[in-house]
Amino acid sequence: MNIYVGNLSREVTEEDLREAFEAFGEVTSVKIIKDRYGGESRGFGFVEMPGKADAESAITGLKEKELKGRTLNVNEARPRSGGGRSGRGPGGGSRRGRGHSGGRQGGGRRSW
Repeated sequence: MNIYVGNLSREVTEEDLREAFEAFGEVTSVKIIKDRYGGESRGFGFVEMPGKADAESAITGLKEKELKGRTLNVNEARPRSGGGRSGRGPGGGSRRGRGHSGGRQGGGRRSW
């Protein structure tokens, strides 16, 4: 089961999360989501536990518990919808409106 863990302190490491969740059973993966540019924690992450009963126990046991000064928000992770970021899947999507059209926003027709 994939578990969402929110309201993480910037000091929390993936090893800290692993240790907290391993008290409830086997943990197969831990991922703290980090800012793409600065590399700092965005304050949430995901823990994968293979046993549903262990995962549910971890959710109940860790919800609203404190870890490094912050109260955790722990829930079963919802599946991603729309194929990823902004609905763009692999190899698809438009870059329009993101400043990639010769410095102009929007990328429409030139009127000069």
